[in-house]
Amino acid sequence: WRGAEVDNILRFEQDFPGATVIRLERNYRSTGHILGAAAGLITANKARLGKTLWTEDQAGHKVQVSGLWDGEAEARFVADEIEAHIKGGGRHSDIAVLVRASWQMRAFEDRFIMLGLPYKVIGGPRFFERAEIRDALAYLRLVRSLSDDLAFERVVNTPKRGVGDTSVQKIAMAARGAQVSMAEAARLMTQTDEIKGKGRTGLIAFLRDLDRWAEQAETMRHDELAEVILDESGYTAMWREDKSPQAAGRLDNLKELVRSMGEFDSLEAFLEHIALVSDADRTENGDEVSIMTLHAAKGLEFPLVFLPGWEETVFPSQRSMDEGGTAALEEERRLAYVGITRARERAVISFTANRMIFGRWQSVLPSRFIDEMPAEHCEAKSETGYYDAGPGFEGVAEVADPFKSSYESPGWKRFQASKASGRRADPGVIEGKATLIDTSSVGGDSKWKRGDRVFHQKFGYGTVKAADGAKLTVAFDKAGEKKVVASFVEEAP
Repeated sequence: WRGAEVDNILRFEQDFPGATVIRLERNYRSTGHILGAAAGLITANKARLGKTLWTEDQAGHKVQVSGLWDGEAEARFVADEIEAHIKGGGRHSDIAVLVRASWQMRAFEDRFIMLGLPYKVIGGPRFFERAEIRDALAYLRLVRSLSDDLAFERVVNTPKRGVGDTSVQKIAMAARGAQVSMAEAARLMTQTDEIKGKGRTGLIAFLRDLDRWAEQAETMRHDELAEVILDESGYTAMWREDKSPQAAGRLDNLKELVRSMGEFDSLEAFLEHIALVSDADRTENGDEVSIMTLHAAKGLEFPLVFLPGWEETVFPSQRSMDEGGTAALEEERRLAYVGITRARERAVISFTANRMIFGRWQSVLPSRFIDEMPAEHCEAKSETGYYDAGPGFEGVAEVADPFKSSYESPGWKRFQASKASGRRADPGVIEGKATLIDTSSVGGDSKWKRGDRVFHQKFGYGTVKAADGAKLTVAFDKAGEKKVVASFVEEAP
């Protein structure tokens, strides 16, 4: 079905007049609440042949929707739920983690390895075994140590620099003969006539780049250095110019790699972590948690399914919508439907209030798909400390029905009311989930006032721009403007 066109099915009755439509509505896989949530979600699609799923099975658990602070908290939450399932007598093979894009797997793989949870990636290699990640790591290893011959051999001609296999073999033979590293042998051979033309020119440029990056490593943050290396080497450009369907995903994986480096104090600490991850043992008995993309999950089923990353721009995918518009949004919603209905007994959806995007923490909004699921089939809670993480989640300042249509949600009503009051809405309004920032005064009974200096455990120091009771808008010195709950900040010393 890869590349299949859904319009062929939608047009079938017009293309073949008199065709009989038989709706396969009885479901033998999922419980009532799971089917109810999925059916309610998919009704938002206009281009579909309607059907009402039903089952003779019990209603079962409601679909759980959980809001977390960030991607690492989300990974911890999923791992904790898995461990609770195992302690309750379940098996790892009962469980699947279904993501929209492969870059999302990294945080879960790291967490599972740390806890010793056995897992397998379906439909592709593990995150750190992907070709683009291994290439990037080879560059980093080589900058740390020019004597790393395996790293040198992997990237000396990636992207193409005119240093072909024959030249690489000559360098390897010279290195063995002189008992030096391949990088040192290459440096010596650029001063002779053994390698000529484009190969010699490319080798000289490559060695000059390595020297410059090694010097920058002394003063530059390691995650920033990684971005510089990937850019100046031409590696990022190579994938941008690649027209294959996998190219965009490879670029996303590289961004996630750079993002993950920020969690470590140094390049050495990060590379040591990668070595431990790569050496992690794998189980041989088949009892493993499955991690895969939603596309790879079609046709499969599991007792317990986790669906992380349900945020605008992540799911639905902003890239897909930019390219395909409304039709792409409906295809994203079909993927959400597929994801929910992979669960036989429990489906757990999660979103975060913050994501590290292009090296900066950014507030993100819950996916519109969360609003589209019927309230009677779902239970929602939030641990974000983020007062507009989505209307109605427990733990946020304003509690309302979390599953109303976006255009009826409290955020949308506040946005409409702002037209008369002269206040401006947050520029990041998506599908009506608006957060209003009062730019004229600090309101309510808040202990904070405009100009107060505060400290937040995640975002650091900042200045209060506006307050409304328990809600604060703070301009953080390094993280930018955020909306947080007042109890999550303290007076700056």
